[in-house]
Amino acid sequence: MISVVDTNILLDIFLPDPLHGKSSINLLEKAYQQGSLVICDIVYCELAPQFDEKNLLDESLEKMGINILPADTDTLYLAGHLWLKYRKQQKSRERIIPDFIIAAFAMNQGDRLITRDRGFYKDFFKGLRLN
Repeated sequence: MISVVDTNILLDIFLPDPLHGKSSINLLEKAYQQGSLVICDIVYCELAPQFDEKNLLDESLEKMGINILPADTDTLYLAGHLWLKYRKQQKSRERIIPDFIIAAFAMNQGDRLITRDRGFYKDFFKGLRLN
């Protein structure tokens, strides 16, 4: 089982978030026991501002058993078209393309997405397995 980890779960742990930190750790531990943990390059980019040095981010992810994979062109193409569909359906622009890249990455290159933002992903990405 390949579990794609969303940025919000990792920020809960790295910052740490007093409300969600413990549950995010528990989710990752359970997912790690069931297979592998991965993030896409967009999540890595979103985490980078929280670390003064690149090697600290890399070491933190390595210690957690999280691998970094690039989004492939099929994933990026899907993300762009899902975003376009979203823009046509929504009057406001609450979501940005990185959200769609992360979801498309989980759909194409993983088995499920571990996120706290289940409402948005559940409503818009039918068939995306969430945890």
